[in-house]
Amino acid sequence: MALPFPESLTAEAAHFFAAAAQGRLELQRCADCGKIWFYPRPACVACGSTDYAWIRASGRGTVHSFSVVRRAPTPEFRDRVPYVVALVDLAEGPRMMTNVVGEGALEVSIGDALELTFEDRGAGRTLPQFRRIAG
Repeated sequence: MALPFPESLTAEAAHFFAAAAQGRLELQRCADCGKIWFYPRPACVACGSTDYAWIRASGRGTVHSFSVVRRAPTPEFRDRVPYVVALVDLAEGPRMMTNVVGEGALEVSIGDALELTFEDRGAGRTLPQFRRIAG
């Protein structure tokens, strides 16, 4: 069963997911005030400017908070439980809701260092996710 993915995307979200499909996590940075934000949207969250550039994120972050999902929210997720949903503080500043995946994901702790990885869901649908950095 295919996992859900947004069918209708804004121009900003389309850019974000196209970059993810090419193995890049891109964020928007305001040309007027320098604020970097996530999730993709048409104007700066700090000053409202519509003058921004896309920047490539480092792919590093730390766990701000997390939850282990043990009961599938919809039938599509039955084969995935348990899994980790986390708020990740990106090195560039924004906070992103994502999954922690891979070896040791269920042992994640607040403050853990993470690195970027991607999940290919087919048909050009790729999601940025994170895995724990060993050490």
